[in-house]
Amino acid sequence: MALDNDPDGLARLAGRGYRALGDEHPFALRMSRPLDDLPPVVLPGGFHALSMAQVGDPERRALAHRNAWSRIAGRELEPPGRSRVTGESYRQVMAAFPYRPDLDWVIEASDGRLAANACLWLDEVHGAGLFEPVGTDADFRRLGLGQAVCLAALHALRAAGARIALVGPRGDNGYPAPRALYAGLGFTAYARDIVHARKRLA
Repeated sequence: MALDNDPDGLARLAGRGYRALGDEHPFALRMSRPLDDLPPVVLPGGFHALSMAQVGDPERRALAHRNAWSRIAGRELEPPGRSRVTGESYRQVMAAFPYRPDLDWVIEASDGRLAANACLWLDEVHGAGLFEPVGTDADFRRLGLGQAVCLAALHALRAAGARIALVGPRGDNGYPAPRALYAGLGFTAYARDIVHARKRLA
């Protein structure tokens, strides 16, 4: 892959026999949003936004991730698409640089389930934060919880000193929901991946 705003990278791929694939193939957008005009977080009754600094339990956080990545577009995912995150593997995430629990957010439902989650990774040098990953439990979709958890994380990101947020959702029409979510949050695309392929040599 190369970005469409990287003519040198595109030329190198072409010079090595790669050809650009059409937009019917999955590709990613690169989107950004400044943090100076964030709207407030609005939640339905009975839901609360919490950071992992407040939740603290990697087992609950891992379960929230698995529930968010078990059903996509109405269908059950099979391995390897289905999440295999465990409490132990999430402890490893939490121990990795530059993870910060104040930038890892969840929405808690009235029954105690963590209905949505969003993690931001802060580059303090450049004042930028990257969303990865974001998800909502299939039982709680279409309630605005994805937008709410992202906004809660964005407010925390601004409080941590960042000036801009970044995200890289799919840009093709095969999976448009994340792109629409981030556009609704004020993210705009500044580049996109151009996916290339080369005929395999015998």
